[in-house]
Amino acid sequence: MNIKKIINRQNIIALLPMAALAVLFLVFCTVVNAKGYRLDMYLKIVFNEALVLAIVATGATFIYTLGTFDISLGASTLFSATLGVMAYNRTENIALMMAVILLTGIVCSLLNSVLASIFHIPAFVTTVAMMSVLSAVSAQIITVNGGALGGISIPSSVVKPFDNMPFKIATLLLFFAVSVFVFEFTKAGRRMKFVGGNPLCAYLTGIKADKYTILAFVMAGIGIGLGAFLTLVYTPSVTTTTASSIGMNIFIAIVFGGMPISGGARSRIYAALVGGFSYMLLNDILEIVIDSSAAYGITQVISAVFFLIVVYITGMNYKTALLPR
Repeated sequence: MNIKKIINRQNIIALLPMAALAVLFLVFCTVVNAKGYRLDMYLKIVFNEALVLAIVATGATFIYTLGTFDISLGASTLFSATLGVMAYNRTENIALMMAVILLTGIVCSLLNSVLASIFHIPAFVTTVAMMSVLSAVSAQIITVNGGALGGISIPSSVVKPFDNMPFKIATLLLFFAVSVFVFEFTKAGRRMKFVGGNPLCAYLTGIKADKYTILAFVMAGIGIGLGAFLTLVYTPSVTTTTASSIGMNIFIAIVFGGMPISGGARSRIYAALVGGFSYMLLNDILEIVIDSSAAYGITQVISAVFFLIVVYITGMNYKTALLPR
């Protein structure tokens, strides 16, 4: 296979996530209409579900680019939302609540980066430990203040001004635009890809990986904070199961978006956005079509099969003799 054919194949495979998103959207609309449901209502549900996933996953892309990952993202989102609710219930100040949520997300993420980059503890170990600690602390706060089942909440009127499509879309686009700028048009973004692609080579050229690891986790922390706030906007209450599936869903979404899980030069910042919406569309399509008591289990199995197929197809894009461009 000559170089031109390899490049053409890579370009075609790179476009597949976009094409898959378009196909899933059309299938979703067709299925909803065939069932006689209100399309506008279901589109709003999908958007709200995918919004939080896409924002948190966009921040997490910086971490995955470095060739590492953070499994505590869901627990950090839960902890940020929990402290935000507690802050509002104590002060009744919405601005303070937003500040607490954002700062908590950044601090939680920074703590992971400090343990990983400065103390050289493997990211898997630190994030698993953080997931356990943050989940336990959040559960304790929620149980003490509202009960394990009821959870804690804020008045819906507090977040109602933010519960509209223009605000949510603007938040998503603004964070995505900032992420694209940092990822594609700054020295930091390029060096993150270099570190993820070949840490030893990056080290030998004088690149300090620790600095870019901290920056990557800060961007992830901002995504966590925004995701936690939008979670409260959609549902102004927090329970012990809030954001429980975000960590694994982020991993799936990034792969669905066409990004290799190894990170490096082929990392794509748009993968989280495309993959987040694709995954939620697929999930909701299956839940609508498989209308039975076993729907959840069957949905997970089918999603897993799709995940393996996507990993195989995207893997074809970088298993070549060509260096990434």
